Amino acid sequence: QVHLVESGGGSVQPGGSLRLSCVVSSTIYRWDSMGWYRQAPGKEREFVANITWSSGTSTYIDSVKGRFRISRDNARNTLYLQMDGLKTEDTAVYYCNREILRLPWGQGTQVTVSS
Repeated sequence: QVHLVESGGGSVQPGGSLRLSCVVSSTIYRWDSMGWYRQAPGKEREFVANITWSSGTSTYIDSVKGRFRISRDNARNTLYLQMDGLKTEDTAVYYCNREILRLPWGQGTQVTVSS
């Protein structure tokens, strides 16, 4: 069973924008959060941002603050990541997952930022 389906990636030039989506086919509990993660070639997967499912409170890593915005649609069990001002160092495969009750990782969506 596929629990997480990420989409919206692509190839853009530096300064460009993309909007990622994550459809979750499992319960997201009100006390849990959803997060975006990314894995660049040859590097470990890292946390990017998360949002509490009930209140919508969000946190970000310093390198994306002011450029990325995480949001969610509770009714559609969908998570979003609006990415503006993209930089070459944002190039990675992006994944989503529940923060507390982890699900099997999805396929991710590739984001490539290059001139």
